[in-house]
Amino acid sequence: MMNKLLLTTVLSLGLALPAFAATPQAGETLAENQDYTYWLLDAIKSMDPQINTDVEGSGVLRALFEGLYNEDQTGGLVPGVATSYELSDDKTVYTFHLRDNAKWSNGDPVTAGDFVYAWKRLADPATASEYAWYMELMQVKNASKIIAGEAPVDDLGVTAPDDYTLQVTIEAPLPYFPKMLTHASVFPVNQKAIEQFGDKWTEAGNLVGNGAYVLKEHILGEKVVMEPNPLYWDNEHTILQKVTALTINDENAALTRYLAGELDRVQIPAGQYPRLKAEYPDQAISVPQSCSYIYMFNLDEAKGPEALKDVRVRKALSYGIDRDIIVNNILQGGQAPSYNWTHAATEGFKMPDIDYSHWTQEERTAKAKELLAEAGYGPDKPLELTLNYNTSEAHKKIAIAVQQFWKGIGVNLTLNNMEWKVHTDKMQNQDFEIARYAWCGDYNEASTYLDLFTSYSGHNNGKFFSEEYDKLMKDSKTAADPAPLYQEAEQILADEMPFAPIYQYTKVEMIKPDIKGAGLTNLMQNWYLKDMYRVAN
Repeated sequence: MMNKLLLTTVLSLGLALPAFAATPQAGETLAENQDYTYWLLDAIKSMDPQINTDVEGSGVLRALFEGLYNEDQTGGLVPGVATSYELSDDKTVYTFHLRDNAKWSNGDPVTAGDFVYAWKRLADPATASEYAWYMELMQVKNASKIIAGEAPVDDLGVTAPDDYTLQVTIEAPLPYFPKMLTHASVFPVNQKAIEQFGDKWTEAGNLVGNGAYVLKEHILGEKVVMEPNPLYWDNEHTILQKVTALTINDENAALTRYLAGELDRVQIPAGQYPRLKAEYPDQAISVPQSCSYIYMFNLDEAKGPEALKDVRVRKALSYGIDRDIIVNNILQGGQAPSYNWTHAATEGFKMPDIDYSHWTQEERTAKAKELLAEAGYGPDKPLELTLNYNTSEAHKKIAIAVQQFWKGIGVNLTLNNMEWKVHTDKMQNQDFEIARYAWCGDYNEASTYLDLFTSYSGHNNGKFFSEEYDKLMKDSKTAADPAPLYQEAEQILADEMPFAPIYQYTKVEMIKPDIKGAGLTNLMQNWYLKDMYRVAN
């Protein structure tokens, strides 16, 4: 039925251009050394595209696998496995044409069937992917029913008419659909490798990828080592020859190793950017990054603390945080105080007028005390709460500051530090009261943030539910202009306060000046190893 629709060729977003590759600019000379070593804060939980949820893991997956499209240095779309697409007149059927020279690292051709397999695997309840909801967000036909267990996975609106044609049917026009195709969860996977090795298919030696690099070594919590994939279709333009990602949980220790020449790229610890920018002006950077930092409240009916079920308490906790102190005195890397959820620089997003963002901190603190008193808490009956946060010097400093802010309004906060895997497992199981959380956009459009707090989200770990909010987000998928609906959704979040917004990110790093192609002008900060190279000093 779908291939009976009249199709019209669409050449948009620069998709007819050749793929961006690591190409030295005029006047640049490649260095002899093309090894690259960078820093990871935490162990990568999974190398499986349909299972990974981490930003750091996504960076590795973009090297080991390739989806339909990639991003260039500014975030624009460029061809990956797909070279072009056509869109039906009603804008609900995409027909992607795949290159015929893409191969898996075992020599098998990459086919449309590999994408069909991966997308069905993502939606299949048996996979238990936290990103299954991404199929719903993409509006892929029947995804919602399949994820809910109400339809067989083979009903998913994705087919392969032939080996090099992929057809996707979505339930309503979605202008930003192509942008969503760069996310790791919709990368193809090799069915043969998964069936042969089972849960061990992502181990070095077993992992079969279609990206520019292959996995040579992975010691969990220690390092990831990758080398060029000689069968990658554009391998002649891959320049970095050995890439090592080292896991170092202590940012100060990582910075020391960077300054000693052991790392080429590292995050700058909280508060040190001004000093390092003065000392190393060509290495210290602060650039916008689409991420928001919050403290999530557990509103789960059974597991959440009773106090947090009271919106007055939630508002008091949010109002009691002095965000200016956090960004100006603790972080000092150009971050912005946040009073909402969606990153302000998100394309097409219009910031709603949130009342408490205009108040002075003295006014916010006074209101916080007033609300807590109304809820039954005060000097004689302080509110007792616990905050979970994962290991990081910055997270610790912020937590200590918030502990002091809240003490001033009548809240005793216990700090509970743990490693990343334990932290995320506890969040997913609602085993927390308040949890440090951050979300980085999967694509440059406000829905990547706002969909997270829907009832059908795979990441709504605080279990905030609002029928009105769900309706706004569902209506936004078919709205000619979703911006007003996004503003209404943000206002609901401000009114209900299921989390305390704290700040919006910048990427604050030390990076060796001879490293090029790192995508620093891409708001999403999605980088591709295949685009990177070292120049001679």
